[in-house]
Amino acid sequence: MMQKKKVLSNIILIGLVSLFVDMSTEMVYPIIPLFLTASLGATPAIVGMIEGIAESIASLLKVFSGYIGDVYHNKKKLTFAGYSASVIYKLILLCASSWTGVLAARVVDRTGKGIRTAPRDALVAQSSEQGKLGGSFGLHKMLDMAGSSIGAFLAFLFVAKNMQYRTAFLWSIIPGVIGILLIPLVREERDTAQKNEKLSFRGLKLDNKLKLYLGVIFLFCLGNSSNTFLLLKAKSRGFTSSQVMLLYLIFNLSAAILAIPSGKLSDRFGRSAILVPGYLIYGLVYLGFALLTSKTGILLLFVAYGAYTAFISGAERAFIAEASPKEFKGTVLGLYGMLQGIGLLLSSAVAGVMWDKINSDAPFWFGGILGLLSAVAVAVILGYGRKAPKEAEI
Repeated sequence: MMQKKKVLSNIILIGLVSLFVDMSTEMVYPIIPLFLTASLGATPAIVGMIEGIAESIASLLKVFSGYIGDVYHNKKKLTFAGYSASVIYKLILLCASSWTGVLAARVVDRTGKGIRTAPRDALVAQSSEQGKLGGSFGLHKMLDMAGSSIGAFLAFLFVAKNMQYRTAFLWSIIPGVIGILLIPLVREERDTAQKNEKLSFRGLKLDNKLKLYLGVIFLFCLGNSSNTFLLLKAKSRGFTSSQVMLLYLIFNLSAAILAIPSGKLSDRFGRSAILVPGYLIYGLVYLGFALLTSKTGILLLFVAYGAYTAFISGAERAFIAEASPKEFKGTVLGLYGMLQGIGLLLSSAVAGVMWDKINSDAPFWFGGILGLLSAVAVAVILGYGRKAPKEAEI
């Protein structure tokens, strides 16, 4: 285990990488649905298909990159490669003249995410002090969402000042490059275990509670469509394009502010004490998007959606890392990401069809109901309010 100061500095470094790269990504992400629908003539169904295809490709890579990072102890190299794809993504966006070009760009971006996410999360887990895993993931998420907030604010400025979308794409490259240049400073612990030359998952012996939890995540993600639908919904409720950017900024700020407290609370009171309310908030937020029409109501829903993100992200990754075999934490975190991505593929495609064929409320009714069911299932599996035993040393 790293010394305390080195632990904290390593987690902060990983967080700063995420901050700059997410700043870069969020400078363009909330603009993408507007760019697709306003400039390229894409329908919500096409938007959903683009997000679904991109996320599904990324999801299939997460488990393999997590496993390779565990076995070959090259988590930092995989993290570097994955984050580098973020810059290539912006370059492709600059050249995109149709929705297929945006699809190609999103596939590159999500492929990078698929490569980097599990090894990066494993680095955070590896760098954490015993008993403070939730706080470590919370700190990382706070820096991650702080970068997203800055990026969302810059996206708002670009839209508010009527700058061309491609101008935002060009400027977004700068923070992405800064984030990538920080990665060599991150430390990775290496052990002397011999490499497994053959890719095999036979060593994964997951307990039944973790298996059930992963099953609930997949069920939940079937209704957890891309955030682009939240932005399109706000637009349909009468918000201007620049106001939509501000709503997205508010969501990111809410998540950033609550990330560390929620992670620390999960360390103190148990993961379920944070996860169950998190899924409950999600369900109510999605139902709110179907029911509420006032601008004040929509604003509050974006704040609450940030709270859901903060509650889930740190506590969930901490629980999965704790419940995973010591030598395969990255692999199981990758499996977790893969299930999320497959669910997002299906949910985004279904949401787009529901929006076009039924009405714009249908995807939110579906997601809200699945969110409430997931909250009940997590409470049953983990035992609501029951504090899990402390993790063995990572």
